[in-house]
This record gives sequence, structure tokens and C-alpha cells, in this order.
Amino acid sequence: QVQLVESGGGLVQAGGSLRLSCAASGRTFSSYVMGWFRQTPGKEREFVAAISKSGGSTDSADSVKGRFTISRDNAKNTVYLQMNSLKPEDTAVYCCAANRAGNWANPRNYDYWGQGTQVTVSS
Repeated sequence: QVQLVESGGGLVQAGGSLRLSCAASGRTFSSYVMGWFRQTPGKEREFVAAISKSGGSTDSADSVKGRFTISRDNAKNTVYLQMNSLKPEDTAVYCCAANRAGNWANPRNYDYWGQGTQVTVSS
């Protein structure tokens, strides 16, 4: 069992930055690929970024490439999402999730989810 708790969301103006954190419980954090997804009312959950178990490989959605960076610190059981040049369309609830196996962009492959943190970008 892995418990995930996100933090760092908030209200920011367009062009600003936020850094999200996701703290994981348990001693098996490094056994999981970690991902960030976002969701807005009425829309499906959207893949944002993911990082390999060691942190050596990452992937991200085209919509955030060049603006968002995912990283992890296995010693601290924490994954981060640095978000720069934020746009109003980035407004969503951002959730982190743990994936033991399978395609990184498919939310169905993630076993554990956090409750999410709200990010609101004003124009």
C-alpha cells in the first residue's frame, strides 16, 4: 500500500510558476514509476508527465513540454512537478500516482492515487 499526498497548488497569474510536491508513504517508493495527471470538471483525466523508478527517464505531454519538469528524490520518497510559464488552460486539479507496470500515459496502469491539489492560473 502506498499513500500519496500532494502539495504546492494555488492561484498564480499567467506566466508564473508553481512547484508541486507529492510525498509517498512506505518503503517501496523506488519500485514505482511516478506520474502526474490533471483533471477539470467534465473532462477525462489527462496525462501530464511521468518519471522512471530511478529518475533517469521522463516523459511528458506535448501540451507541457518545455514548460513542466518532473523529478523525484527517492531518498525523500517525493516526486515533484516544476511548472513554468503557466497558462490559464493549465488550470486543473493535479494528482500524482504510482505505476508498477504498463504504459506511463494510461491512468489505468496506475495503482495508487493522491487526492490532488488545485492549480488555478488567472489571465
